[in-house]
Amino acid sequence: MPGEGAHSAPPGLTGPLPVSELVPNPVRDASSRSFTDLSLPRPLVDVLRRRGITTPTPVQLAVVPDALAGYHVLGRARTGSGKTLAFGLPVLARLAGGTSRPTAPRALILLPTRELALQVADALDPIAASLGLKLATVYGGAPINKQINRLRSGVDVVIATPGRLNDLIERRACRLDAVEITVLDEADHLCDLGFFKPVDALLASTPQDGQRLLLSATLDGQVDKLVRRHLPRHRLHEVDSADERPDAMEHHLLIAEHTERVSIARELVTANPRSIVFTRTRRGAQRLARQLTQGDVVAVDLHGDLSQGQRERNLKRFRSGAASVIVATDVAARGIHIDGIGLVVHYDAPAEHKAFVHRSGRTARAGESGAVITMTTPAGLHDVVTMQRKAGVSARRHDARRAPRPLTVEALATSGETAPVAPQRTARPQKQVQGQGQSQNRNRNRNRNRRRRPQHAR
Repeated sequence: MPGEGAHSAPPGLTGPLPVSELVPNPVRDASSRSFTDLSLPRPLVDVLRRRGITTPTPVQLAVVPDALAGYHVLGRARTGSGKTLAFGLPVLARLAGGTSRPTAPRALILLPTRELALQVADALDPIAASLGLKLATVYGGAPINKQINRLRSGVDVVIATPGRLNDLIERRACRLDAVEITVLDEADHLCDLGFFKPVDALLASTPQDGQRLLLSATLDGQVDKLVRRHLPRHRLHEVDSADERPDAMEHHLLIAEHTERVSIARELVTANPRSIVFTRTRRGAQRLARQLTQGDVVAVDLHGDLSQGQRERNLKRFRSGAASVIVATDVAARGIHIDGIGLVVHYDAPAEHKAFVHRSGRTARAGESGAVITMTTPAGLHDVVTMQRKAGVSARRHDARRAPRPLTVEALATSGETAPVAPQRTARPQKQVQGQGQSQNRNRNRNRNRRRRPQHAR
């Protein structure tokens, strides 16, 4: 992990920051603690109580005290673990009582997608208002002039996606020299989407003596590079409660022929409403949503080709119950934050295990139960089982034709068999006719010599 390069203390600290260290979560039983115990401002705690939020989650118990004290914090926690408030509460508490200035925010929160930016803004806006703080949310796909006017009116916190923030900086509608606290949320997803370079540059543009908080589901690869460059000394919290691990969900493998996949998916979402179905491509999401709706299942799609207005309308339809299924792509997986999802269906199995974990994390949140069903053809079974093994899960295997009807999660839980460990692929022996090898070698040599001869000699 990151080294121990010199770095001055952020505001609120006297003396050097501690060397990077793993800080174990002090209280696994969060039910014994309250937000009052975390030394947060009374108006902030009152707003949380009015919204029915009274008990901190493990990640909030771990991160809030160090962030309030001004430490750089590196946190590993999954989407749905409560990390928005884990970084949002100390940011707002530390800014309380300050003065906002035009185009010069005092805190910056960077997120990978506009959906996440809007969700964070929805969560923090009433809390900020209770402390007299102003927020601005800036993202692509929305009129930039409105965002410019908002920044010029004076804000304390900017919640932004990297691309739009860069546009605003180039237009001199926002500057980062007054930023006291910078937050990177979903840092691994930012890197997955190709934002490493812009995020790296944005961090370099903030004051080097400012506080930095980075939260991510994984801390390897380019995330580690960001940490080494911009959080050389920090407090590290790794919080992965039992209900946030992929192996805490109920996993099933449903094997079906390619021609049966649509009808099987329709059966699944009919028997298990409030489902999210994942495809690999935007076109696949559009097509499957249309096919499900034609089969009397109201489905909405969510992918990168939709405008912001279309995405918001589709999410609103699902949240209200007007639609019972979301069909989404991988990119949309991190942008979905909806409670009460009972089932995730991998209609197209993801290419690698990290995407499998991110997708599956839409269910079984905050102690709720949830199931994950991965569809595959017989030919794809080996790769799917191998991918799940890398993700640390085993699944019950079902032949789609023989599985109990209706295809409810409860029925699947009492049928099928545990998926075997993926067999090792072995090279199939090649039959060789006597003399075949020598003949092939002669042909290769003859072709090689022909390629070497100049064109006029052929």
